[in-house]
Amino acid sequence: MSTDLMTAQLADTRVLQAIELIWHEAALLDAKDYQAWDALWTDAGRYVIPIDPDTDDFDGSLNMVNDDTRMRRMRIERLTSGYSMSALAAARTVRTVSRFTVEERTEESITVRSAQVLVGFKRDDQQTLAADVTHRIRYTESGPRLDLKVIRLVNSQAAVNASGYLL
Repeated sequence: MSTDLMTAQLADTRVLQAIELIWHEAALLDAKDYQAWDALWTDAGRYVIPIDPDTDDFDGSLNMVNDDTRMRRMRIERLTSGYSMSALAAARTVRTVSRFTVEERTEESITVRSAQVLVGFKRDDQQTLAADVTHRIRYTESGPRLDLKVIRLVNSQAAVNASGYLL
């Protein structure tokens, strides 16, 4: 992508709003503020972590996570209730999200791809996860909202330890 095209994309207010939302989402997840994170989503929003790095058929393929609103809220409940093993002594995380590129723009939404590196620390063990992430941001009456988040872990086809946090 040329520098001129990248500069033009960053001059687009909606692109900047999308990037700000993605950074805000990362901060909420690192703070484990899952209720505020859930409020960022549209009613039809989907949170997906596919095993096949090339699939777009999330319902027809195996996924680590394929959550609609109901499942996302159940996952949040497990992480915050204290009854889940993964929630006990939850990992501290720091994530960096960068390398933003606009994949698609419509009147209603914008799709942005980025790179994410997440470092988690729990019980004297540090884990690093890297992923290509796709966010579709839908523009609603109440502002931009997450409508789709697809996390394509670079090691998705290998054994991935249970993380105890949201990616």
